[in-house]
Amino acid sequence: MVTANWPGVDPEWSREIDVKSTSDADLPGTVRRWHLLDNGDQLARLGLAPAGTLLCVHGNPTWSYLWRTLLAAGSDPAHPWRVVAVDQLDMGYSERTGTFRRLADRINDLGDLTDALALAGPVVTVGHDWGGAISLGWALAHPQHLAAVVLTNTAVSQPADSAIPPALRLALHPAVHGWGTTTTDAFLRVTHSLAHPALPSDVREAYQAPYRGASRRSGVGNFVADIPVDAAHPSFPALTGMAEGLRGLKVPALMLWGPRDPIFSDRYLKDLINRLPHADVHRFEGAGHLVAEDRDIAAPIFQWLAGNVGAGISGAGNSADDDGGTARELGAPPDVQGTGEAAALESTVFRPLWDALEKQAAGLAGGDTAVAEMAPDGTVARSLSWQQLDRDIRNLAAGLRNAGVGSGSRVSLMVPPGVDLTVALYACLRLGAVVVVADAGLGTKGLSRAVKGATPDFIIGIDKALAAASVLGWPGRRISVRDLPPARRRVLGVEHSLDALARSAAGRGALQPGDNLDPDAPAAVLFTSGSTGPAKGVLYTHRQLAAMRDTVAATFEIRPGTRLVAGFAPFALLGPALGTVSVTPAMDVTAPRTLTAGALADAAAAVNATVVFASPAALRNVLATRDGLSAAGQEALGRIGLLLSAGAPVPEPLLVEVQRLLPKASLRTPYGMTEALPVTDISVEQIQAADADAAAGTESSGTEPPAGKAGAGNGVCVGWPVHGARVAVIPLAADGTAPGSQPVTEPGVTGEILVSAPHVKETYDRLWLTQRKSSSLPGWHRTGDVGHFDAAGRLWVEGRLAHVVTAPGGVVTPVGAEQAIERLDGVGLAAITGVGPAGTQAVVAVVETVPPARKAGPATPQLAGRVRQAALEAGVQVSAVLAVPTQPTDIRHNAKIDRTRLARWATRVLAGGRPGKP
Repeated sequence: MVTANWPGVDPEWSREIDVKSTSDADLPGTVRRWHLLDNGDQLARLGLAPAGTLLCVHGNPTWSYLWRTLLAAGSDPAHPWRVVAVDQLDMGYSERTGTFRRLADRINDLGDLTDALALAGPVVTVGHDWGGAISLGWALAHPQHLAAVVLTNTAVSQPADSAIPPALRLALHPAVHGWGTTTTDAFLRVTHSLAHPALPSDVREAYQAPYRGASRRSGVGNFVADIPVDAAHPSFPALTGMAEGLRGLKVPALMLWGPRDPIFSDRYLKDLINRLPHADVHRFEGAGHLVAEDRDIAAPIFQWLAGNVGAGISGAGNSADDDGGTARELGAPPDVQGTGEAAALESTVFRPLWDALEKQAAGLAGGDTAVAEMAPDGTVARSLSWQQLDRDIRNLAAGLRNAGVGSGSRVSLMVPPGVDLTVALYACLRLGAVVVVADAGLGTKGLSRAVKGATPDFIIGIDKALAAASVLGWPGRRISVRDLPPARRRVLGVEHSLDALARSAAGRGALQPGDNLDPDAPAAVLFTSGSTGPAKGVLYTHRQLAAMRDTVAATFEIRPGTRLVAGFAPFALLGPALGTVSVTPAMDVTAPRTLTAGALADAAAAVNATVVFASPAALRNVLATRDGLSAAGQEALGRIGLLLSAGAPVPEPLLVEVQRLLPKASLRTPYGMTEALPVTDISVEQIQAADADAAAGTESSGTEPPAGKAGAGNGVCVGWPVHGARVAVIPLAADGTAPGSQPVTEPGVTGEILVSAPHVKETYDRLWLTQRKSSSLPGWHRTGDVGHFDAAGRLWVEGRLAHVVTAPGGVVTPVGAEQAIERLDGVGLAAITGVGPAGTQAVVAVVETVPPARKAGPATPQLAGRVRQAALEAGVQVSAVLAVPTQPTDIRHNAKIDRTRLARWATRVLAGGRPGKP
């Protein structure tokens, strides 16, 4: 009799059952004793009718204890489910059989157990490690009971182009296998060490408990030995048959993955997605092999069950077309801010992204410059006419197709903005491939995490990027931009070059791809800046990218033939889609603040530009370097008629200075994000009018706004919704969250900003939970930003929802006070953050000093006094002021401050710790 005394386990769940075996591993009539954790009797005692059964199967070397959080959640009267977590034979507290049980035996064993339990549908299988393969084998054998499958870090096939993981190779080595898996507990200890964070000692002891002594660990060794490393292995047919059978499995599927896994890496997840393309997938960044320990998986599983395995749903074919809901569905309520044109845009005839490009190439402008890139010396390094661009795209598309790139192929583009990237991007899109864009501005760690998570089939890159791919183990077949020497190709693992692929197709008849393009097929995965956590992949369809193009064209009146300086990578790529002439200035695109006034002027002069797009950080450096501008440069900038700046809040004083440099330009600061760009728009004159209205309103009221309200001037005014967009807010609660479900536009109400538009992203890539949260209100995308409307219908952005401070007097949003502080002499960037428990947080101001402070730490009394006064005038009472030489900002924009990181640093400093570097 097993005595259940394990942390997190109700003793009532532990039970044993004798099961007649039909396995070929046993003699006829053999009965085996199984141990289970099963809440069925508990639910019956409480009078709760379960919605179904979760059949949970552990891997090696864990046991049913892995699923204790699911048992607890399934026992909740609010959503009762029977949870049967098995200890496989020779594992956990089940019988040690003395036989070698292979994969087919274990699938059969599980069937014997469920027969003995008289388990009937709806059944949802849940598997981890090799328990994933076994649970899927049971699922395929019991379609009459199956309602859904849930998988965590597992595999069903070894990719043909890669070896098994090094850790498993070591465990299988004859000199290591017996000693490492059975004679000692080394395999268990190594597996348990994969938890992030480390397992508490009592939990680790619970995992070890069933495996005390070599005689209790025979199953651990046998499990390892049964890994089918090649086609000659006895279990290879069973695994292969099961893996191929998955392609016909149409029941709902959920995959919860820990990418920090040295065993089952993202390549195994990619294989499973290919076999179950309808599955919902969520990758928990930072989690590893023991994802059930690293993260709360119970809550998402039961949330998913509620939406996918409801009353009356069982059997196959329930959700092959279910994407979990996206924010692109319209149906916004009538009382929202917007142009009312979203539905009209949605219903317009679809024009692919390259439509304007083709028309320019075929028209009178065909011989004119289409794209150009500048050299550091101010000359044009390369350029293509519209006809040349169209020809090169068609040739490369044909070459890529011959190299294996096709519809749905994921292609990671690691090429700086310019001619090569433009040609490669549009060639891939015309083939129906999915371009993956994760720029070097994420830093090496962030970029590596993004590429591995996206699992591209191909990587197109410059030499530096391909070297990183080789060293860091990025997936995908490699294609260089230029022809490389044979030795270098071998070192980098390069199969082709863009130049060679284009040459191979030239003269063989132009490829006509895209004619059968599905507008709603995936087109691109664009990664966020990573300024508020790990960068997220944002998936767009062809229709949504086209809608973005149309929105930009309509909002800013950009017409074919317009000449654009693209100091911001997205607009360098969007230029050909708009039919505009695009020039990339000489700058480091991973560091916007490297754009100089001279480089901007040279680029403008090269194409006689009338439009400029640059980030706020780039504009600051342009202003800082304007003194060396030549007369010709000044003349070129004097011809600019429109400046667009986005990526971070743009202070009005900065725009005033830019206006002096670009005297004829209309300065516009569109607000948007990777998930929806643009959302709103405003000019500098309108910002000044908004600030004047805010000042007048404050003076006339003479009182502070009530809790939950915001003064008209609290934040950055970003204007009105762009062409085709609708915007609203969900009001903030006292705890700093936005729990409501009714979008509002009442002036002065601070809340999370919502947007609905045809150009909002389709979904977050392999982030089901994130997508579920962002689209929790049908038809809306929850931006994670907070703000409010003023009486004129203008939107004011007050910061990020995650950065709201919950002080004793109410919620404090950061941007309004930050802008007030940044107006002080001797202050650069400022950040407001909270220190202490939620609800009683102290408001802390962290300021970047000019000139830079010698070291980070408490501000001088004089500076602290000025900062407190400025914040108070903005309605925020600051408890402490800290100074830093430079703020921790994101690499892409050089402007978005990592306030979460600052909060941790401020907590340490204010507690008396060594300041160090934030």
